Amino acid sequence: MNKRFIWYPVIIGIFGALIWFVLSKGQALPIKQAISTPNSPATVLASGSTWVRYLDNFKHPLALLLLQIVVIMLAARVFGKLANKIGQPSVVGETIAGILLGPSLLGWVAPSFSGFLFPSDSLKSLQFLSQIGLAFFMFIVGMEVDLSKIKNKAHDAVMISHASIVVPFFLGVGLAYFIFEAYAPANISFMAFALFMGIAMSITAFPVLARIVQERKLTGTPLGTLAITCAAADDITAWCILAIVVAIAKSTGIATAIITIALAIVFVAVMLLLVRPWLKKVIQRQLDKSNEKGAAGIVFLALLLSAWMAEVIGIHALFGAFLAGAIMPVQETIRKIFTDKLQDVSLLILLPIFFAFTGLRTHIGLLTQGHLWAAFGMIMLVAVGGKFGGSTITARLMGSSWRQSVSIGALMNTRGLMELVVLNIGYDLGILSPEIFAMMVLMALTTTFMTGPLLDIVAYSERKQHDTKAVTA
Repeated sequence: MNKRFIWYPVIIGIFGALIWFVLSKGQALPIKQAISTPNSPATVLASGSTWVRYLDNFKHPLALLLLQIVVIMLAARVFGKLANKIGQPSVVGETIAGILLGPSLLGWVAPSFSGFLFPSDSLKSLQFLSQIGLAFFMFIVGMEVDLSKIKNKAHDAVMISHASIVVPFFLGVGLAYFIFEAYAPANISFMAFALFMGIAMSITAFPVLARIVQERKLTGTPLGTLAITCAAADDITAWCILAIVVAIAKSTGIATAIITIALAIVFVAVMLLLVRPWLKKVIQRQLDKSNEKGAAGIVFLALLLSAWMAEVIGIHALFGAFLAGAIMPVQETIRKIFTDKLQDVSLLILLPIFFAFTGLRTHIGLLTQGHLWAAFGMIMLVAVGGKFGGSTITARLMGSSWRQSVSIGALMNTRGLMELVVLNIGYDLGILSPEIFAMMVLMALTTTFMTGPLLDIVAYSERKQHDTKAVTA
């Protein structure tokens, strides 16, 4: 028998005996008695049965957070799959799942269980996790935007993109004039409220649009290329405008707003002119050495620093994350490496937390009176008329056919997750009241839901015309 095997029980036995000896001697040491209040952890542990202690473990912040994540992930997966089965993007189902977990359903049907699962003091943890997930997601969105293609995009794409912003922005500001006194929160200026309503009406969900184009096999077609180019330009422009709106909303005066906007311009310029070429050299150098971990570390550091700088300046961390993604090197291999590293964690775990957190804030039960639903009708009219109508008419003026123009309008009208991000920023800043927030979330869901049926109608019209031509021929 190998002597080395003999040493194992000898070593384990000797040190096991020594551990037992110390523990047995330690049992005789006096226990210091703590002065505890009735609600202190020591008193709770000392009293009550074993089952009560296990029930108390459920309320521990970490245990509760893990349970919340499990429930949110399951609900998001189920409703995301159901949305896919009826031809809708997963974001629609996941957002509905979040709303159902909130006061609109769970809090109404089972308030005690809702209070146990989502107590108010636990929402901060969910909010921080959702913000991290959104930062990763906005970074991915930025990486999907090819600045060189947008810089060299066709004239009609510029016109459609900017018309799809300025028309709904104007209509949103106009709507704010009529609803400000009735629905704006206290101590919020008309300037902040109106500008935010304008930008909330102007957003297009570039990631959702890109996936719809991909799922419908429109990638590479004139329609798909034009829609993606318009949406990418729309996102960049809208997020720059949003940064200015947030700066104005956070400022205490005109001078503060001007300083914040000036700092934001300097920040963007430094990122584009200095950080972007530096990142390209450093990341490529690491990849040439087959050091993917080193390259990933540099990318994550750039993401976090950019988000931190944007938050410090006062234009929101999400804009910094988006900008960090937009300045990443355009090589497909580089983008794929970092997208793969972030996408699964962001899309499967952290983003559903954001949907649930949005749902916990959305109280559809507040919209119980007729005038509130009338206001929601006005919001829908402005949102669809501005975005769908503005994009469709501009595309037609640029020479597209009516069918292609309607398809462009339907795709640009898709708001999806990007709208929810903007709405949560407005809610955090106190610009949107709970009633307006609920209306705008419903508007985001409805306009996203409309995209598929509108494209189906256009496709059916094209098939019908093709069949008619075939018969007459």
